[in-house]
Amino acid sequence: MTRAGDHPITPDGRYFVIRGRLWRMSDPALPADEREQLVKRLMQARRAVGEARGKRDEAGEVAARAEVDKAKRALGERGPVWWRDGAPDYNRHMACNSPYSVWFAALLG
Repeated sequence: MTRAGDHPITPDGRYFVIRGRLWRMSDPALPADEREQLVKRLMQARRAVGEARGKRDEAGEVAARAEVDKAKRALGERGPVWWRDGAPDYNRHMACNSPYSVWFAALLG
């Protein structure tokens, strides 16, 4: 089985699963150097969210969350789907309530 870290990846490579929820994978067509830069940008934005929350800086947190969203969209994890076969997006859906339910049930044994 293919895994993303400690998390299983759906057979079509579109999602990984955390606590039963589907999360969209990054676009595999992104060039490695572009992906690396976008991941760095995402991590910087996530750190900025934490810093703003620690300072109770609401405006800073809103701005940092917007940067997280931009990076995730550029990676293909949010926004329009990166696949071209017309299949719907199940990002953030529970695997057991999706077309992946049989696959997921088999993982659980």
